[in-house]
Formats: sequence, structure tokens, C-alpha cells
Amino acid sequence: MYLSTIDQPHAGKPLRGRAMLLVSGNVFALGTVSLITDISSEMVTAVLPVYLVLGLHLSPALYGVIDGTYTGATALLRLVGGYIADRASRRKFIAGLGYGLSAVAKLGLLAAGNAVGALGAVIAIDRTGKGLRTAPRDALITLSTPPQLYGRAFGVHRMMDTIGAFTGPLVALGILAATGQAYDAVFVASFCIAAFGVLVLVLFVRDHRDEQPAKGTVAPSALRGLLRMAPVRRLVLAAGLAGMVTIGDGFVYLLLQRREELSIGWFPLLAVGTNLSYLLLATPLGVLADKIGRLKVVLGGYTALLLVYLLLFEPFGGWPLLVVVLALYGVFYASTDGVLIALAGPVLPTALRTTGIALIQTGQALAYLVSSVLFGLAWTVWGPASATRIAAALVAVAVLVVGLLLRGIPATSAEQPA
Repeated sequence: MYLSTIDQPHAGKPLRGRAMLLVSGNVFALGTVSLITDISSEMVTAVLPVYLVLGLHLSPALYGVIDGTYTGATALLRLVGGYIADRASRRKFIAGLGYGLSAVAKLGLLAAGNAVGALGAVIAIDRTGKGLRTAPRDALITLSTPPQLYGRAFGVHRMMDTIGAFTGPLVALGILAATGQAYDAVFVASFCIAAFGVLVLVLFVRDHRDEQPAKGTVAPSALRGLLRMAPVRRLVLAAGLAGMVTIGDGFVYLLLQRREELSIGWFPLLAVGTNLSYLLLATPLGVLADKIGRLKVVLGGYTALLLVYLLLFEPFGGWPLLVVVLALYGVFYASTDGVLIALAGPVLPTALRTTGIALIQTGQALAYLVSSVLFGLAWTVWGPASATRIAAALVAVAVLVVGLLLRGIPATSAEQPA
């Protein structure tokens, strides 16, 4: 459905006919890898918060530290991986290394058992893999797509990614039901699926090395050069601010579980609800972003997040509340995840595309680490209701500031020398 002959970027060239309806084979292959990998990762992620907080009885503050580690502790490796991928002209190799580390980490969960320290270490390894792979993967998407279709390409990729995220919790529930709540069986199956995703990457993803500079020509001062570019600085600041006001999925789902007094068996389905909304909206919102402006869609996504936080402690409840909150949470992800990178793509030089994307993602991940820890502490000190309302107020401020920071970001490529 999504295969086409568009395998190279064609900045500034109009696209007609069927080409406007399709994405490249490379984007489709990368989406397939992400789909398979997300089945594996979400099998574990869907049960982890309830396992740690309700099973191991961790405090919200300690869970916040672990949750922040899950996303932010290895953030700097995104930057290292992105720079190495550009300098060595091997984006596919670095992405494959990241996917491989995440696959091996699933087996590490078997050895960790109930030891919180070991669990944290395994989670750090898994996130190291994600940190290494994300920027090279997203750079390959931009190199396989005309700039005017970045929103569409990221929308299709994130849709495929979310099919995996939607399926993963359901697979985990099926395995737990069939094995009498045996978490080890979930971890083993997760590893096997992740290993298959690595195989698909090796066999079907193209590296686009013809789009990259000769090996070793990216200067060590590349990062400093990127930060001299005003649009890049603004993007990094905006991404960091956005990460600072975003609390973890686990917190949102734990708040819903406590409010509605859901049984533990229903907990993984909260992620399924969010992912269903994300799945349905990722491509349409990506296409909309290309048409009306990517910044407008990103700001709309953070407005949806604001509504999520406000609704968590509204007086009405029940299934209608769950449906509305999970749908809005999916809108948030569909409007921001790939669209922010699509917004950044045109201002990043081709030779440093991976480094630039990694820089933006690193700023966001480090801010998320701080946010998760602070929210866990606020929950412990002031209670979940006050902590969530403070988070909502900060999101409202962030929408205004991000809008000002990113106003005027160009929508077409503006190459700068490496």
C-alpha cells in the first residue's frame, strides 16, 4: 500500500499523481522494523508500572526515578550515536546496534528477578538501545522522503510503529493468561520478536550512503556548528521545554487505575486505548501538518495533553472518562511525536541530519528525566491531584512559549555547511 519509487529526497520539486499518495520503500521497511520492535517492547512496558508499583510496592518517588531512567538516563547516547552515525556514514549500522541491544535486554529481565537495582540496569540497557537507534532511524526517514512530505512519512512510520505498540500489550495479556501470570514467558517471547525485527532491518533497510558525506568528513566541531544555527537552538529549547512538562505514561495510567479502581488485569489495556487513538490519527495528522503547518499541529497536541491532565481529577468518571482521556492522549502523541522531527528536518543540514535530530531528542529526553523525578516527588509530598494540576498549568505555559520559540521555522530545506 505504501511502497513507491520515491527513495531519494527531492527538495523543492513538485510531486504529482500517485507519488503524492505514497511513501518510499525505505520508510515502509523502517516502519515494519518499528512495528515488530514495538510489539516486543510494549509487551514489557504495558505490565512494568503495575509490576513495580503494585507488585514490588515501590513508592511513587522511586517509580519516578526508574521511569525517568527508562527514557532519560541514556539520553546523551542519542547524541553520541547520532554523531558517530554521521561521521562514519553508517546510520543503518548504528540503528541496528540499538535494536540489537534492546533485544538482548529482554533476556536481562529474566536474570533481574525482583531486584530493583538489576531491573534499573536492564532498563538502562534497553533505553541505551533506543537512544542509539532513534536518531539514525529518523534521519533515514528524512533522507528517503521529499521535504514537503516529511509529515506524511513520519505519520505513516509512527502509524506502523503504533500498530506494534497497540498489539504488544494484547500479546502480553494473552501470554500471561495462557501461562498463569508467568512474566518470564513474556520476556522470552519479547526477545524472540525483537530479534526478528533486527533481521528485517538487516535485510530490507537501505542506508542511503550516497546521501552522506565521505567517511570522516564530519568535523568534530559539528555539534558546536549546529548550535550556532538559530533555528536549531530554538528547536532544542522547545523540545526541552516540552519534555519538562510531560509526565510519564505510567503515571497517567496509574492515576486512571487508582481513580477508576480498575483491576490489575485491565491495566495493560489502558496503553492499548492510547495506542488505538494514536494508530488511527498518526497518518491523518501527519498529512494535515504538511498542509496547514507542522507547528500548529504540535501545539494542538500539547493542548490535548493539557486536557488529559485536567480531566484526570474531574468530578465525573467511569468508562466515558477513560475513553475521552485515552483518545486525547493518543491525539497528543500523534500530533507531536513524528511531527516535531518533521518540523526540524528541513533546517538540519544533510551531512549532520542524524546529529541534529539526536541533539533535539537528547534535550527532550533529559528534560523528561527531570520531569519524571519531580512529578514522583510532587505526588509523594502534595498528593497526585495537586501534582497533576501543577503539571497542567506548566503545559499551558509551555504551549505559549513553544509557539513563540518555533514561530517562523522554515518548512523547506535550508542547507548549511557542515
